[in-house]
Amino acid sequence: MTYPAFKAALAHVAPVFLDKDRTVEKACSLIREAARNGAEIIVFPETYIPTFPVWCALQAPIHNHDLFCELAANTIQVDGPELAMIAEVARECGIFVSMGFNEGTHVSGGCIWNSNVLISDEGTVLNHHRKIVPTFYEKLVWAPGDGAGLVVNPTRLGQVGMLICGENTNPLARFTLLAQGEQVHLSTYPPVWPSHDPAVHENYDLKNAILIRAGAHAFEGKLFNLVAAGYLDRAARDQLASRDKEAGRILDASPRGISVAIGPSGTPISEIQQADEGLLYADVDLALCVEPKQLHDLVGGYNRFDIFQLTVDRRAQRPVRFHDNGDTPDADADTLTFHS
Repeated sequence: MTYPAFKAALAHVAPVFLDKDRTVEKACSLIREAARNGAEIIVFPETYIPTFPVWCALQAPIHNHDLFCELAANTIQVDGPELAMIAEVARECGIFVSMGFNEGTHVSGGCIWNSNVLISDEGTVLNHHRKIVPTFYEKLVWAPGDGAGLVVNPTRLGQVGMLICGENTNPLARFTLLAQGEQVHLSTYPPVWPSHDPAVHENYDLKNAILIRAGAHAFEGKLFNLVAAGYLDRAARDQLASRDKEAGRILDASPRGISVAIGPSGTPISEIQQADEGLLYADVDLALCVEPKQLHDLVGGYNRFDIFQLTVDRRAQRPVRFHDNGDTPDADADTLTFHS
């Protein structure tokens, strides 16, 4: 048996705040840059297109209706032109792309999901995942997802799975992927995640939380965990700060997310990128995942499947199902293949 080895690029980058078209253009440029530098996969942050709605942590929702409407207007759909453009660049460059985005739907102007797609080096969408449960104030923006995207995809780079931010805290979601033979895990995070007013309470340490969760999953699964967190640039920070005098102070004092690659021992194999925007590269060799399985193989000899059973419903949830003529509704169907 042979084990793939490849270079990965982690996009520790900012979107063009609330501008889907310019963010897609920036993403395509970064994909080309990663490919030129030898990367065979690039991982973008949580809801990179067109931004992570951090404003939900900064002001009461009664002050944020305009931002919600602007975000809704800049959502994209799985079968839309924005992802088709990204898929075409992936095909041209021969690189896999993991892209986080705010997903809209044909059947509602205000329903948004926190979504991610894995696009192959041939420009095909291999998997479409919606975050199962939005975390804390994220519920003000995103609808809950479903289990349809809890899939590990066989690729020439190995068995690839992904979870979004707080899903990496859910041991059942993580085990669902491990039990499908996951070798490369993709974790995506926001640029910053305020949980308290830092003037009066210790804030959520996003860097520490990422290292704990990414390290645990890599160690438990004896796999590589590729983590991409967003970057809060000055333009977005200033726009949010202009809305409320306290917002800038809270953002400035809240810990930032990190991008990092974690190896099967649970420790970083790359630099930890936090303060600066850019692409972070890491070398992955799946042969290193084999020997540690002698110690704890949670999907093999180090488990008791006669004691523990896990059932996962991977049916996609839709608002209506028509059975009168046997056809399925196409109003919110997911088209997972693009044709040039």
